[in-house]
This record gives sequence, C-alpha cells and structure tokens, in this order.
Amino acid sequence: MEFLWDGLRQAVELLLEGDDAVLGIVAVTLRLAFWSTLIALGLGLPLGVALGLGRFRGRGSALALANAGMGLPPVLVGLFVALLLFRGAPLGGLNLLYTLEGVVLAQAVLALPIVVALTASAVQSLPDGLLAQARAFGASRPAVAVLALREARVGVLAATIAAVGSAFAEVGAVVLVGGNIDGQTQTLASAVLVRVSAGEYGRAIALGIVLLGLVLILAAVLTVVQQRRPRAAAARPS
Repeated sequence: MEFLWDGLRQAVELLLEGDDAVLGIVAVTLRLAFWSTLIALGLGLPLGVALGLGRFRGRGSALALANAGMGLPPVLVGLFVALLLFRGAPLGGLNLLYTLEGVVLAQAVLALPIVVALTASAVQSLPDGLLAQARAFGASRPAVAVLALREARVGVLAATIAAVGSAFAEVGAVVLVGGNIDGQTQTLASAVLVRVSAGEYGRAIALGIVLLGLVLILAAVLTVVQQRRPRAAAARPS
C-alpha cells in the first residue's frame, strides 16, 4: 500500500509543480492520440459506412478482416511499420523512423480496423426502413452515408473512444517505431515501462495515475457527447 500512496503523492506533486518532463510526456501522448485517431477516423469512417451499407462481392471477407484487425498484436504492427520505414525500405525515404510522426502512422494502422469494424457494425444495426426512406426521397449516396453516420453516432463515438484508448495504452509500436526517446517519442505508457525497468516504482505509479486520469477525463467527455440527444429528438413529444 505504501507504493500506491507514494505514487499518488508523487503524481499530485508532479502535476502541481508543473514538472517539465511529465508535461512533455503528456503533450507527446496527447499529440499521438489526437493525430492517430484523426487519421483513423478520416480513413475508417468512409470504409466502415461502405462496408455497413454496401452490397458487393467480398464484403463479408472485408468485414471479417476488419474484425480480425481489432485483435492485431501491437508489437507485430510496430515491427511491420518499422521494417517499412528502415532506410532502403519502401517508405524509408520519408525519414519517419524514430519520430513521433512514425509512431502516429503505426498507431493509425492499429486504430484503423477498430474504427472500420465498429462503424460498420453501428451502421448495419440501423433500421432498414430509415435509409430506404431516404433513398425513396431521392437522397444521393453521400447524403445517405451522412445520414447513416449521424444516426449511428453512438457507435461512431464508441469507435472514437476505442481509438483514443488504444493510443493512450500503446507501448509496442512506440518502442519499435519511435525508439521510446525521452522528450520526443516517449508516451506515458512507455514511460511507465521505463520507470519500472529502472526500479523507480513510485514515479512509475505516479505516471500511471496521470495516464489513468487522462483516460477517464477524455472517456467521460466523449461519453457525454455520445449520449447527448439531438435537439430535435429531445424536443419531440412522446
């Protein structure tokens, strides 16, 4: 129990004193979560809607691939991305290895199947008559896709929460692709690993508490947004 209390005390001290090292790690973590989630949503939402609404050959295989992708081992993805980024490799000219941008790329690859699979599932669960009615009124495909995303917003925000959580918890890709460089690519999760390896258990617990606090705050904010009803629906009489 002393370890926990010591970690909690250090976490409070680090935050109140504005420890530059901790604030830098928090900033890197937030940047990683923001950009990787943004990329995953930008690519994954259209793909998820296409798989949820489309009726084409190979759709079932694509859905199975997306679902399987949610369980991809982060270390394996990190290794694959790192191999692509080595000098002489197909993406070596981008010079992204051991940079935050490279870690963002690896994390986006990890988050993409999560967004695709959860979005497709949310869209598939919509009532059949809703989208059929929109098509009957002459709605274009993009308009139907936007309507599907709006109506499936609970599932879409669940995908967002999962993608952000994945970025916060990631260690394998950070180490393999980013090198876990202090002040550059080290995140809260990978910093905890370093502190434990160095025997600095109090500081490791403190960083873990900071990480947990970030996860809870962002998850709470996204959950509030997720559960809010549109004004038109809220104003509709029962």
